[in-house]
Amino acid sequence: MKNFIIFGASKGLGEAFVQGLPEQGDQVWVVSRTRPRILDVEDGIQKYWIEADLAKSDASHLIANALHNVRLDVLIYNVGIWESKGFRDDYDFEQDDPAEIVNIININVTSAITSIQKLLPNLKQSDNAKIFLIGSTAGLEHNDFTQVSFAASKFGLRGIGNAIREHVKKYEIGVTCINPGEIATQIPLEDGVEKVLTEHKGTQIPLQDMVSLVKCVMNLSKASCVKEINMPAMLDANA
Repeated sequence: MKNFIIFGASKGLGEAFVQGLPEQGDQVWVVSRTRPRILDVEDGIQKYWIEADLAKSDASHLIANALHNVRLDVLIYNVGIWESKGFRDDYDFEQDDPAEIVNIININVTSAITSIQKLLPNLKQSDNAKIFLIGSTAGLEHNDFTQVSFAASKFGLRGIGNAIREHVKKYEIGVTCINPGEIATQIPLEDGVEKVLTEHKGTQIPLQDMVSLVKCVMNLSKASCVKEINMPAMLDANA
């Protein structure tokens, strides 16, 4: 039996992880601001909701208290907000609100650090714990992203992964940062891969591919150290 905690699981990729990773008898703690619909699905997986606003400084304490002395086998930090006009043709960094910049860094970077810090005691209880940080191709070198705060936060997530990996190596905890390109989050997992391939023709990644990738690394022995995986869509301009 595995115990999971999945951040950002109210919809999209996080919801797909809740659907696709656990098996019968596993337990999943879901962290989000809004109540996930996946909680109402009867599938033999025990699910618990931790209502938390990751922009608040006390969020990591709230999450850790909810998991008091519970063994964790898999932690997935699948959180990433971006500029309100990011990924739009009219986006202009010079118009970014400083308060929004702070919020992006708080949620994408600071909360990742504090949440993992508080949950390390739980992960240490596992015989083969894994931490997954879901980054972005925006956090890689030689891309054309102009969203400064989002790109900086995803570069920062890679740094978090590198440093935490060194810290937890003595506990044989795996830390993997996955940097995907655009994911077809608008097409639910249950609709299948073919729908994504037909509608997006190699420009977006099916949710199923992300689930399969995490499942593969998750099931490796603790002898293997998978540091970082870059995964743009095949026909992504940044591939």
